[in-house]
Amino acid sequence: MQLTGARNGRSKTRPEGLAERIYLQLKDDIFCFRLLPGDRFSENEVAERMAVSRTPVRQALFWLEREGYVEVFFRSGWQVRPFDFEYFEQLYDLRIVLELEAVKRLCAVAETPDALWVLKQFWIDEPRLEDGQTVSRFDEEFHMTLVAAAGNAEMAKIHRDLTEKIRIIRRLDFTKDARVNATYNEHASILLAITQRQTQEAQRQLQDHIAVSKAEVRKITLHMLHQARPENEADSPSF
Repeated sequence: MQLTGARNGRSKTRPEGLAERIYLQLKDDIFCFRLLPGDRFSENEVAERMAVSRTPVRQALFWLEREGYVEVFFRSGWQVRPFDFEYFEQLYDLRIVLELEAVKRLCAVAETPDALWVLKQFWIDEPRLEDGQTVSRFDEEFHMTLVAAAGNAEMAKIHRDLTEKIRIIRRLDFTKDARVNATYNEHASILLAITQRQTQEAQRQLQDHIAVSKAEVRKITLHMLHQARPENEADSPSF
């Protein structure tokens, strides 16, 4: 797989900004399956491709390692972490626990938080957006807002971290128009159930919503991995 590189010689960007640019590029390559799970590469290969020194490359890779996207092997370079569906299943299970508890708390308050009326304006009142990747960002915001509005800052922090970890596959749920429309319909229904204090119904709808999304992204991920790496393709990315 190939990274997008710099075209005009070595960059003179300040080191911190340069490392961030490399970090964002590598992350995008992973998200878009230009770098595939299991691909191995060296710091020198990335540095040469992006026309930079190894120092900002190493910093960017350490950031990605901390977030769980790559791993380093002594004397043998770096690797995009192999895809572990069991790991993502566990993350989705934790997400469901947090969001169901948030819904329970939101249904129990005397007055609906203002944040939920803002969500209602976007998901119900305003015209629907059609671009899937834009909707995916608003989808993340919808679920994070539900948890944050419940009033537990630590719970919201854990949920934000969790959202970041599953983004690599969750965003694939918005590559089909039918799923975009379904997200609008399901979010609207969940919001109405919460504002009407229908705790069990809101929790049921939310759990179904997440379960369908989880199943869909698993199917799409497997399909995209199959398309991205033909059976006869070598294991290493072509920088």
